[in-house]
Amino acid sequence: MGWWTVNNNMSQANAETGTHGFRVSKNVAPWVFMFPALVIFTIYVVYPILDSIWLSFFQWDGIGEKTWVGFDNYVTLFSSDSFWTALTNNVIWLVLFMLAPPIGLAIALFLNQQVVGIRAVKALFFFPFVISQVVVGLVFSWFYDPNFGVLNSVITWFGGDPIAILSNEDYVTYGIVAAGLWPQIAYCMILYLTGLNNLDPEQLEAARLDGSRGFKMLWYIVLPQLKPATFIAIVVTVIGALRSFDLVATMTAGGPWGSSSVLAYMMYEESIFNYRMGYGASVAVILFLIMDVYIAYFLWRMIRSEK
Repeated sequence: MGWWTVNNNMSQANAETGTHGFRVSKNVAPWVFMFPALVIFTIYVVYPILDSIWLSFFQWDGIGEKTWVGFDNYVTLFSSDSFWTALTNNVIWLVLFMLAPPIGLAIALFLNQQVVGIRAVKALFFFPFVISQVVVGLVFSWFYDPNFGVLNSVITWFGGDPIAILSNEDYVTYGIVAAGLWPQIAYCMILYLTGLNNLDPEQLEAARLDGSRGFKMLWYIVLPQLKPATFIAIVVTVIGALRSFDLVATMTAGGPWGSSSVLAYMMYEESIFNYRMGYGASVAVILFLIMDVYIAYFLWRMIRSEK
């Protein structure tokens, strides 16, 4: 009996030790799995951000020695007309890109039906999302061409005069934004289609029994359940508007006379073509801060609404 008691006590002690060891490993295990991703994130994201901020305080052509200039790059930047033009264009991008979520939602509601041929229609709406931004830029450049473009052919057919949109300082930014909206609307549509497929059927059925139809069903039942999709759509749309580069580089290269340039393209142009790495880094820092403020605001709104 004493031998059994001793063995039983030893087994309990081993079990407690094992349990304690499991608890320690359970706390450490997530960090072990996250460590490779954290290292990659630090090397390829955190370090370049910090290095760009540090570089913005220097004058450097990318080859020779760096010269410390302090905040001179920022003083020059804020007194530059090209910076304010690029910032204004980014604001135009941001405002007009906000059309993508509601239009994407409207298309998703239209496509969320069980009718013959709807899959083919979904594929047509999905197509802009899977093609390259460079291809989108080329397609819209041909579309806007004043000689053989579809847009000007339609305008001429109605008796109007051809409009060289990409050569007109007043229209060029809006023309590029329209090209960017095409794939962005498709992306928002995909997000909302996913959200619509995950709606709670019990809430929908209860709303129908209470007599909710049409707009009331959409406003009080469907949209509240689509808040996560709406949040992602807005954040991604904002980031897409602020980092717009591909279409500007493909369609106009910032022209005519810099009228369609945005902050991302200005950063590229100053750093690569004008060999002003420090000045280009200062543009990147300003763009990064604008993104951070905007995204932090939406995160704060989301966290507050959840609480």
